[in-house]
Amino acid sequence: MKCTSGRLWLISGTGEGPWLAAALLANGWELTVSVVSQTAGRAYSPHPRLQLEVGAMQGSAGIQRHLEAAQLQRRPYQWVVDASHPFAVQISAQLATTCQPLGQPLLRLLRPLEPHLAPRQTLLSDLQALGREDLRGQRLLLAIGARHLATAAAHANGVELFARVLPTPASLQQARAAGLPDAHLACLRPAGGPLGGAALGIEQALLRQWQISAVLCRQSGGRTERGWQQLCAARDLQLLLLARPAEPPGVEGLPLTELLEKLGQPARWL
Repeated sequence: MKCTSGRLWLISGTGEGPWLAAALLANGWELTVSVVSQTAGRAYSPHPRLQLEVGAMQGSAGIQRHLEAAQLQRRPYQWVVDASHPFAVQISAQLATTCQPLGQPLLRLLRPLEPHLAPRQTLLSDLQALGREDLRGQRLLLAIGARHLATAAAHANGVELFARVLPTPASLQQARAAGLPDAHLACLRPAGGPLGGAALGIEQALLRQWQISAVLCRQSGGRTERGWQQLCAARDLQLLLLARPAEPPGVEGLPLTELLEKLGQPARWL
């Protein structure tokens, strides 16, 4: 028999990540959790078996270096768990193409698609599809992340644009570069998390204050999309959903409950 480390590498954010980490710790796993920012890291409660790594992954080369370092330390990961955002296609693709040749077991968390609560709903294949929609005269709230505002603005013809962005210098610069005036920007990170609890009230206030008639968000699943679905249904707003990208090929993807069942408890002796 040989001893294994009982370790998992969890790549996640602030959606399901903290809850998933807590469940895995309760099952006896030792976790390395990778997040992109210090703010995201604060969502994870300290634990003696949780090591938090903050910052960019440095691409496929960085992923490979991390996995090889774990092997050299004789503390390899039994699983890598990709619980990144459904639209974080680059990191998911890099994990898939790096783990498979190394024989590193990899699982992908699949967020379920949300039910269509908003009666007036349109699924867009990409942001360029905005130009094919008749949105003239609409007051459109963009809830798609600051990096994509310029592309949306370039294709949303005849539309008055507003946006909710994170309170960071980079987000504000990107929003201004997209041509949105300061009065049309809400820079905030609600304490209640992604459209949960208090955050939903803040979004309601923004919709009223700006007299929004349509919302563009991503088909991301989870609390954020669910919140926009509920708000648009309650206020009879048009909801434009940016279609979720395809999952990386060759990676086993499971919903949350099935993922936890698959991982079970660490097999420390094989």
